[in-house]
Amino acid sequence: MNEKAIEQKLVLAVKNMGGIAPKFVSPGFDGMPDRLILLPGGRIAFVEVKASGKKPRPLQLARHKLLQGLGFKVYVLDSLAGIKTILSDMGGDAK
Repeated sequence: MNEKAIEQKLVLAVKNMGGIAPKFVSPGFDGMPDRLILLPGGRIAFVEVKASGKKPRPLQLARHKLLQGLGFKVYVLDSLAGIKTILSDMGGDAK
């Protein structure tokens, strides 16, 4: 499945949980994850969306490690099944 389709399903699933999933753009700081997941109750995570079977680039992995070192959850999403896993891990009930 392509990245755009997975990303659209993620945004819809987050919206159905009462949250938002804005596109994250960081000019001058390449490699940051594609989406912020903001759920009720102050739950936040970063999600790198990839086409099925694709892996993050080395710079992206370095940014994930940086964010995780700051205490944030960072996920790599490359399938529709992963959406439920991520949202469940964040303490939500994915619909």
